[in-house]
Amino acid sequence: MAQAGSLLSDIFASIEQLLKPGVSTAEIDAWIESQLQAKGLVSSVKGYMGYRHVSCISVNDVVVHGVPHAGCLLQLGDLVKIDVCASWNGYCADMARSFFVGQPSSEQAQKLVTVAHQALQKGIAQARVGNRLSDISSAIQEEAEKHGFGVVRDFAGHGIGKNMHEEPEIVNYGKPGRGPVLREGMTFAIEPMITAGKYQVYVTNDGWTVKTVDHSLAAHVEDTIAITSAGPVVLTGKNSEQQNKASVS
Repeated sequence: MAQAGSLLSDIFASIEQLLKPGVSTAEIDAWIESQLQAKGLVSSVKGYMGYRHVSCISVNDVVVHGVPHAGCLLQLGDLVKIDVCASWNGYCADMARSFFVGQPSSEQAQKLVTVAHQALQKGIAQARVGNRLSDISSAIQEEAEKHGFGVVRDFAGHGIGKNMHEEPEIVNYGKPGRGPVLREGMTFAIEPMITAGKYQVYVTNDGWTVKTVDHSLAAHVEDTIAITSAGPVVLTGKNSEQQNKASVS
């Protein structure tokens, strides 16, 4: 899983240079597929429940599961979330980042992404032996809502290993001190999904794309982590600070 995470992180380190006005999300997906093949990674997404792409690319008010499309052309200021899960030697890593095409459209858009990263770090910090699963969830919610952002309830992080989605589900909200006790060797995909407005979302007619009900911007970030006796280890961490250049207090 560490090897999968390292190779996937290498790909994400080069994605931002592709995000230019006029580039389609289908082109980005095709580039990611070529990179997966070059690095010996196998997509965990393509073919999943009939899905035909190796990535989900979600623009602006799309929260997650945006379907790459030749007709979806990026524009300056767009907030683009890219989510990829792939395996190496049968073991998976799952990663997502939020990018801007050029400069952010507003200070609030930049703050949204910064806080998403901060919420992810707060959640990861709770992934320690002896803590409870909901300690992760509660830390994410607290950080996001402290800055006035919504926390999506309908989608969640998850366990991960030989399969992309394993137990348990890791929601991004809730009270601390609940759920299973965290133990050494557990591996999770932790993924805050936060909104600039209301947290309610809906799935569009394609059966995949998830949008905010009020069309507010959404941010999504994700890392795969392992719980060890020395604390959490971020397996997709090589690029974990890419979009978190400034903190919001």
